[in-house]
Amino acid sequence: MRKTTVTPADVARTTGGVPAQPGPRSGMTITGSGSKDVIAGAGPVTGPGERPTVRLRDTGSDEPPRYAPEWLELRESADAGARAVDLLDPLRIRLANLPGKAGGLVVHDLGCGTGSMGRWLAPRLDGAQHWILHDRDPYLLHFAAVASPRSAADGSRVTVETRRGDVARLTPDALAGASLVTASALLDVLTREEVETLAAACAGAGCPALLTLSVAGRVDLTPGDPMDAEIAAAFNDHQRRTGLLGPDAITVACEAFSERGATVKVHPSPWRLGPDESALTAQWLRGWVGAAIEQRPELRPRAEKYLAGRLAACAAGELRVTVHHSDLLALARPTGGAS
Repeated sequence: MRKTTVTPADVARTTGGVPAQPGPRSGMTITGSGSKDVIAGAGPVTGPGERPTVRLRDTGSDEPPRYAPEWLELRESADAGARAVDLLDPLRIRLANLPGKAGGLVVHDLGCGTGSMGRWLAPRLDGAQHWILHDRDPYLLHFAAVASPRSAADGSRVTVETRRGDVARLTPDALAGASLVTASALLDVLTREEVETLAAACAGAGCPALLTLSVAGRVDLTPGDPMDAEIAAAFNDHQRRTGLLGPDAITVACEAFSERGATVKVHPSPWRLGPDESALTAQWLRGWVGAAIEQRPELRPRAEKYLAGRLAACAAGELRVTVHHSDLLALARPTGGAS
């Protein structure tokens, strides 16, 4: 993996910790149902069966990135509000019992995107921290690095470096010295083999893993519509194409970590979207319905009518959506004699 360190000049390019707005990029948006562009990451893109959330596999250097910073920025507040804070206390206890490191905690953030996980978690942990950000997209890695937090909960220093590469090929050696592995919205875009690889790497390194916002396969919309369940089922089938785990990810990950001796805790982390989140809801709707249509093209006439009605209700402030996710904390057996 290529390493990049961050300079003060890089940090100076941000204002208030928010990445500078990107200019036009090839592949940033895709056309989806509802006659409006769907931000890449919110809906299906070219490449049948692939979810547009994390670039994990080598598919050619000329392939456009699958994540648009706009989508990551749009969802960041909902992600932060959804993550399970109840998992933080057992994580803090484990981290406090790890063998001491002169430089503080070393945190590997897998598929980091623009770094929202670090912005959420680093200020909630005490002590010096060094975050190693992994992603395939150098554009997103830059965003993540320059917008990373600079201090922990107790004011200790937080530093960061970036590594471009395939997080599905992690080994215990790659995590040598790690205190913690984190990821957000990652597990459901992995295969069973890749989750096994991740669990084995964490077990070999003896480090815990906090893996948040894996889709649970359930969506509640208010008011309800007869097509809700049909669209949800088609979307879930779309997620499982080409061997990706989709809504089965949490179950598979629990088994994989448990089989390697980890104590696993799971907590719900739903998005709760109302009138104040209408922009996110609208993008999510287009991507959700678009994936369902891609999976079952025969749904298109009815699904497009359904989407138009849902978008109208969203614009009028009459729609509420709960998108169910799960957060997983895997406490691997520590190495080095820690308890």
